[in-house]
Amino acid sequence: MKLTAIDGNSIINRAFYGIRALSTRDGTPTNAVYGFLTILSRLLDETAPDALCVCFDVHAPTFRHQKYAEYKAGRRPMPDELRTQIPLLKEVLAAMRVPAYELAGWEADDLLGTIAARCEAENWRCEIVTGDRDSLQLITAGTHVRLVTSRAGKTETVEYSPEKFFEKYGFAPAQIVDLKALMGDASDNIKGVPGIGEKTATELIRRFGTIEKIYETPDVPGVSASVGKKLAAGRESAFASFDLATIRRDAPIKFAPADALRREPDAPALWRLFKKLEFSKLIAKWKLEPPAAAVPAENSAENSAEKSAQKTGTPDDALGDLPLFAAVPAEKPESAVPAEPFEKILAQCAAAESVAVYFDFENAPAGTFPPLAIAAGTLEAEISAAAFPSADAHRAFLHKFFSAPFGKFVHDAKSAMRACLAAALPCKNFTFDTALAAYLLAPTRAVLPLSAGTPLGRAREIAERREALVPALCAGGFWRLFSEIELPLCRVLARAEHVGVAVDSERLRAFSAENEASAAALQSEIFALAGTDFNLNSPKQLGEILFEKLALPARRKTKTGYSTDAETLKDLEPLHPIVGKIIEFRQVAKLKIIADGLADAVAPDGRIHTKFNMTATATGRLSSSEPNLQNVPTRRERGNELRRMFVAARGNVLVDADYSQIELRVLAHIANDAEMQAAFRRGEDIHAATAASVFHVAPAEVTPAMRRVAKAVNFGVVYGIGAFSLAQDLGIPRAEAKQYIEKYFEKFAGVSAYLKNVVEKAKAEGFVSTLLGRRRAMPELASANHNVRAFGERVAMNAPIQGTAADIMKIAMNRVSARLAADVPAAEIVLQVHDELLVETPAETAEIVKKIVSEEMENAFPLAVPLVADAAIGENWADAK
Repeated sequence: MKLTAIDGNSIINRAFYGIRALSTRDGTPTNAVYGFLTILSRLLDETAPDALCVCFDVHAPTFRHQKYAEYKAGRRPMPDELRTQIPLLKEVLAAMRVPAYELAGWEADDLLGTIAARCEAENWRCEIVTGDRDSLQLITAGTHVRLVTSRAGKTETVEYSPEKFFEKYGFAPAQIVDLKALMGDASDNIKGVPGIGEKTATELIRRFGTIEKIYETPDVPGVSASVGKKLAAGRESAFASFDLATIRRDAPIKFAPADALRREPDAPALWRLFKKLEFSKLIAKWKLEPPAAAVPAENSAENSAEKSAQKTGTPDDALGDLPLFAAVPAEKPESAVPAEPFEKILAQCAAAESVAVYFDFENAPAGTFPPLAIAAGTLEAEISAAAFPSADAHRAFLHKFFSAPFGKFVHDAKSAMRACLAAALPCKNFTFDTALAAYLLAPTRAVLPLSAGTPLGRAREIAERREALVPALCAGGFWRLFSEIELPLCRVLARAEHVGVAVDSERLRAFSAENEASAAALQSEIFALAGTDFNLNSPKQLGEILFEKLALPARRKTKTGYSTDAETLKDLEPLHPIVGKIIEFRQVAKLKIIADGLADAVAPDGRIHTKFNMTATATGRLSSSEPNLQNVPTRRERGNELRRMFVAARGNVLVDADYSQIELRVLAHIANDAEMQAAFRRGEDIHAATAASVFHVAPAEVTPAMRRVAKAVNFGVVYGIGAFSLAQDLGIPRAEAKQYIEKYFEKFAGVSAYLKNVVEKAKAEGFVSTLLGRRRAMPELASANHNVRAFGERVAMNAPIQGTAADIMKIAMNRVSARLAADVPAAEIVLQVHDELLVETPAETAEIVKKIVSEEMENAFPLAVPLVADAAIGENWADAK
C-alpha cells in the first residue's frame, strides 16, 4: 500500500508564484488553489496512491522558536493574496475528503516525518511531495521524496530514493542535516559554521559522514588550517544548527495510514466550491454535476433517472475505476430513530428478501455492538441501542434480524460476523460482501472504501455496489470462487479470530527476558572481540568494524556503505569469531521483539485474537496481523521455542496439519509433468528423486548435500529463480548453478514448457489464473523497464501455483469447519499459517479430529497427484508440529 503525503504550504506557495494571477469576478484570488489542484491531479494520475493526505504549517511559534528566537527571522511575510487562499484550499480538500493535518507548535515537515515513520511501521510505502529540500532527509527504503521544481515556467517532479539521492549528493539522505549544520540555511536563519560554504561542507560530509565524526577526529586530518579554525570556533553553532535542521518524526498527531485511504469526494460540495471559485474547466475535467437542488425543476426527474442509470452502469463504478472526482448522488435526509415500528421493519426486510447493512464501527463505544444502518427498497432505518426502550428490546431485535432468512449485504462480512459472534448473536445469511467481491475482480488494487457520509448513505452505497458487482463477478467467471469459497470462509475466519489461540503469557515474558539477557551478554562479547563499543544496530558502524578495523574481506558494497546483511555475514562467519556472535545477537534480539509483541497482544482471556486478512495479497493467500502470527519462527531451536508457548486450554490439545509440498504438487498438476507426477504417485521424496536425476546417481546414493541442492532448485523454479540467485542461495559458482537448472529441466520437461508458456500466455491475455479461476492482472509484463518485466515474468510463473495452493487451503478450511461442527462441535480452528492448520479440541476427541482434518485437507481438490497433509497432536504448537 502506498500513501502520498503532500507538503501543503510548499506546494501552494510554488503554485502561487508559478501561475499567473487568477481571481473571481468579485476579486478573490484563486491562482494558488488552481495551481495546487493542477499539480495534485497530475500527481494522482502518475502515481495512483492508495492513500492521500496534506500537511500544513500553523501560523504560530514552534518548539524551534522556543529554543532559538531568531529561527526563520528575516523571512518575507506571506503575501495576503496567498494567505487568503489557504483556507479556500482547505475547504476544497475537505470536499474532496482528503484529510489535512496541522498542529500548533509543530511544522508541516515534522508532521510529514511522523506520517512517514508510521507508514514504515505498518509496512506502507510513503511518498512525500514537497518543494522543500529539507524533506530529503526523510528518504529511506520505505519513504521516497518527490521534489517539485519549476524551470522555465514549467513545474516538474523528481522522485528521490536512497540510491537517487546518493547518486546526486554522494552521501546518505539523513546526512543532509549534517550538511546544513555546517553550511547553514539562510532561508530558515540557521547559522551553521560561519565561513563554511556548501562546497566545503559537502566535501567534509562525504569524507566523514557526520558532524560527530568530524568533531571526534583530532585536528581533522586533510583539512586546511583555516577551515579547521572555523570548525573549532563554530562547534556550538554546528550542533545547535543540527538540532534546528532535524525534522522530528514523533509529532503527537492522531494518524494511521488507513485514515487517509482515498475516498470518493463530496461531489455536490465540490461542485458548489468550484462554481464559487469559477473553476469551470475543472468542473468539466472532473465531470462534476450540479446537485439535485441546482437542476431546473422541469428537468429534475429526467436528470435523476439518467444519473441513476449512470450510477449502476458498470462494475468499475464499484471498484473505484472512476475519474477521481466522479459525481455521486446527493445524500437523502436521515432520521435518527426508525420511523416504522421494529416489527414492521423486520417484515419489510423479509418482503424485500435482502437488505444492505452498514455496521458503523467508527461510532461504536468499546465493548458495544455497533449501530446499524439498513436499506432495502424504500426502507431506510438506523438501528442503535438508543432507539430502543431497553437493552433487552435492542438485543431481541438484533437476534431476530440476524437469524432471519433474508439476505444481508455488507462491506467486509468477516468483521460483521465477528461483531455478531462477540455479542453472542447469530450471523445467518450474509449473502454478499462488496469488499470481497471488489478484491476478486481487482486483487492488485486497494479496495475502494465506502464513501464518507451518513450511515444511511453508506448502506445505500453497499446496495448500489452490489448491483454492479454481481454481473461483473458472473461475467468474469468468479461467482463460484466468491460464493462457494471466499464468502463461506468469512464465517470460518471470523470464528477463528473470535476464539483466538491460547498462549502461556508468563513463559512468554520469561522467554523475552532470557533473550534480552542473551543479547546483552553477546553484545559484551562482540565489543570485546571488536576492541571497542559501537552501535550494533547501525549497518554503517558495523561495516566499519568488520571491514576496516578487523580488515575482513568486503564481499559486497552498496552505494551507502558496506553490506552487512545476513547473506554477507554467513559468508564471513568462518573467518572471524565476531561474525557468529553478531548473527546470534541478531537472532536473539529479533526473538525478543517478537516475544514482546506477542505478549502485548494477549487479551484478558489469555488468548491472542489475530486478524486474518482476506484482501491483502494478490495471490489470494491469507495474511495475519495484529499481531502477525505468520512471523513466528519455526526452524531454529531457539525460535521454535516460541511455538511451545502457544498452548491448548486445560483438558484440550492441539492438532496441527500441514500440507506436504503443496506448491510442487500443484506444479506437477498444472505443468502436466509426467516424471514429477509419477514421483509423487509413488510416494517418493521429491527432493531426493530430483537429486538422483540431477546428479545421475541411484536414489540410495543421494547425500544430504545433494538433496539440499535439489530442494533449492525444486522450490526455486516455482519462483522463476535464475542461475545467479540459485548460486547465491547455495554458495556455489554461477556456472554450476546454471548446470543444475539445465539438468532439472531435462528431467522435468513439462515444467520447463509450462514456465515458458505461462509467461507468453500472460503477455497475450494480460493476466494469469489459478485452477479455481482466481486472476492476477500482469501489467508488469508490458513495462518498458527491464527489471519490472523480469519481476512480472517471475510473478506470472508463480502466481497460478501459489494462488491455487491458497484456494485449496481455503476449500479445506471450509470443509474442516463444517465437518467439525457436525461431528466434534467442541473443536475449533484457531490458526492458519501458510499451508498449516491448527485446531484445538478436547483431548478425548483428538484422534477423531486428527482424522477429520487430514481427510478433508487431502480431499479438498482433485489433482493429478495425491495431496498429503501431515497431522500430529500435542499440548502446544511445537509438539503438535
